[in-house]
Amino acid sequence: MAVEILTRHDLMLFKEDLISELKQMFNKEQATQKKWLKSDEVRRLLKVSPGTLQTLRVNGTLQYTKIGGIIYYDYDYIQSLLTKSKM
Repeated sequence: MAVEILTRHDLMLFKEDLISELKQMFNKEQATQKKWLKSDEVRRLLKVSPGTLQTLRVNGTLQYTKIGGIIYYDYDYIQSLLTKSKM
């Protein structure tokens, strides 16, 4: 049975590789946007209160889908609304 000895240098290289891979993994997760958002995510995105979000739903400004008591909003639709309102 062969014995390998790890040195501090080996551990430092391992640490640097591990940190590099973790950074890449977290950057990928942040770059991908979810297709469907829940109410609290939409409120943070639009910076509105729960009541304002409900008003936007009721008057038809925001389209939504309700599944099992949870309301979902299409991210692409919200982005298109925001770009239209800037014009």
